[in-house]
Amino acid sequence: MEINVGMRGEVFSFVEKEDTAKEVGCGSLLVYSTPCMIALMEGAACEAIEEAMGESKTTVGTELNVRHLSATPVGMEIRAEAIVTAVDGKVITFEVHAYDEAGEIGSGTHKRVVVSSQKFLDKAYAKL
Repeated sequence: MEINVGMRGEVFSFVEKEDTAKEVGCGSLLVYSTPCMIALMEGAACEAIEEAMGESKTTVGTELNVRHLSATPVGMEIRAEAIVTAVDGKVITFEVHAYDEAGEIGSGTHKRVVVSSQKFLDKAYAKL
């Protein structure tokens, strides 16, 4: 299967105490952290193209430009969605959004690159 503009992914979760800025270490409040929102957005991007990935291929995130627009308390359901907006060789660009039960909490763009899983791991672990 080929990666095409318009492919969509969506993932859901609930905000747990472990997902808060205070627990993650990026703030002092018990509200959904930006790093966790970003991870959810990246998960939606991976979901969007999952069917197009073969066993030996994967994607790695290389660029993110995101705004965190609204705080979300512990216990709320959250979801992220991603849509492929461009494919340039191995580089895939996504529009990403995150929502809680009250509305949009974040938005931005994200890029991922298709890589050979084993070659990528070999190169990373060669640093040791």
